[in-house]
Amino acid sequence: MSRVFRQVEMEPVYGFFHYLSTVIYSLAFRGEIVGQENLPATGAFLIASNHASYIDPPVLGSAVPRQLCFFARKTLWKPGIASWWLDTVGTIPVDRDGGQDISALKRVLRTLKENKGLILFPEGTRSPDGNLQPPKAGVGFIVCRSQVPVVPARIFGSFEAFGRQSGLRLGRPISIVFGTPLSPADYDDPADGKERYQRASERIMAAIARLNLPPPVVV
Repeated sequence: MSRVFRQVEMEPVYGFFHYLSTVIYSLAFRGEIVGQENLPATGAFLIASNHASYIDPPVLGSAVPRQLCFFARKTLWKPGIASWWLDTVGTIPVDRDGGQDISALKRVLRTLKENKGLILFPEGTRSPDGNLQPPKAGVGFIVCRSQVPVVPARIFGSFEAFGRQSGLRLGRPISIVFGTPLSPADYDDPADGKERYQRASERIMAAIARLNLPPPVVV
């Protein structure tokens, strides 16, 4: 499907910024995108990815030909255009200091009922060194309550392009690998009891860790 038709299927503001992010990615960070066939063509789903840079959400979103929602900390909602933009593109505010954010969960469930996708970062925040970090229970809470397919994804190169301790480095390739979707039976086991949500996060993070870029083709 062409990029033009992909934007037509999205809400106007989201579609515009999706198009813009794909252009920026192709010009400044072009890498490999592997496994797009694993993304559900219809219905609600979640994408769970590693997180090493501020640019992970737009880069990941640009590789998905469907409208997505994202999480952002509540403190970003301040008077002015920023709040309007966050709301318009469907960003869900979340309280990082809280445990199980019920208001965020309600927004997630409403989003999924609209058959949209949602990006989650099990590590909770950006990696300080680019390596995978232990997951938080919060993502497990969301996926276990949602009971929809979870597509593991791994981003390569975003830390080198714009890590926590470095400036933006244009031209550094960023690649993305999408894995086979996990069904609720793959990540959720109610028998885990009090550890149910943490164990679900760990299973999803393990699926992310197993993803690797394919070896280069030798001509």
